[in-house]
This record gives sequence, C-alpha cells and structure tokens, in this order.
Amino acid sequence: MARILAINGSYRNNGITDQTVGAMVQAVETAGAEAELILLREYPVGFCLNCRVCTQKPGDAPGECVLHDGMQELIDKIERADAYILASPTNFGTVTAIFKRFIERLVVYAYWPWEMNSPRLRKENMPKKKAVLLSSCAAPGIVGRWFGETHKQLKMTAKTTGARPVGTLFTGLIAKDPHPRLPDHVFTKINSLAEKLL
Repeated sequence: MARILAINGSYRNNGITDQTVGAMVQAVETAGAEAELILLREYPVGFCLNCRVCTQKPGDAPGECVLHDGMQELIDKIERADAYILASPTNFGTVTAIFKRFIERLVVYAYWPWEMNSPRLRKENMPKKKAVLLSSCAAPGIVGRWFGETHKQLKMTAKTTGARPVGTLFTGLIAKDPHPRLPDHVFTKINSLAEKLL
C-alpha cells in the first residue's frame, strides 16, 4: 500500500487550501493508498539557526538538526512516505511564512561542508518519488501560478526531498467570498492528480 504524506502550510481552518488537500487525501485513500495529513500550523517546527551543523556529515541520509522539536519526526515521515502532497496558499506572492520556515529546515537534505562554495542535495542522484503541488490565490489560477513564487517554492520543496512533481493545481479567484467553497470542477482535476500520484 502506497504511503502518501500531505503537508499543508495554510493558516486557515477549512479555507480553500484545506478543502483542496482534504479532497486530495480522500481521493488517494479511495484509490487504496494510506495518507497522513500534516498541518504545519499545528506542528512544532522552530526557525532554522543557519548553523549548518546538519549539512556537514556526508551521505544520502538527511543530516541531524541541533534543534529538538517536531522537525525530526516530520523528516522521518518524509523519508517513509512513497509520495507527497505539498500545499500552501499564496500570501504576498509566495508560500506562507510557516511553509517557508518548513522549507528552511529542509537544509538537512543538503551536504555543505564549510570548504564547499555551495551545497549538494543529498537526494539528487536517487530514484525520484512523486509529488503533487497544490495552492490557491486571489488572482486567476494561471496568473497565480506563473507570476507568483508559490509554484517555484513548492517545486523546490519537492526537489529537495527527492521528489518530482507529477501535477499541479492552483485554485484562483478565492478572495470574493469570506467562506469560499471548492468549485465542483476542481474535484475532477483532483481525481486525475490522485491517479498520477499513485
């Protein structure tokens, strides 16, 4: 049974991103996968200290952070998963601050000894897992995808953890209603993405 890890960087309970991730999780479970949902807003992940201790040891396994919070447990879940659902709303043109904080803590996936000018991703030469990228924005979806930074940040998250995106869903025009509902046509896309992920 495939193990899917969904990581949601939304702040808002039952907003469009929550609804999209929830529908995606339901779709992969209906298809026979095991899914786990992580809400970063409820997860104890501190700020990266930029000390680079985690980047010094060579090898393909993630380095070990000096902070002892929930991130190590989350890294363990990332390592055990077969595929990912990565999600964040678009805030000021990019992912939310909590998703960015999570990305910065993924530095454990870099090998960067002090004598090297730039890091090497630990997973870059390993077989790729699959990832689906989900987001929402106030602009039309195509505008949000191509002119904001959210897609780029989600894609970089996938690459860092050793995954390749197999599909993207940007739900646009969500700012016209204080309690938006996921449009019916999005569910067809979600079912298609679930098939690609599995």
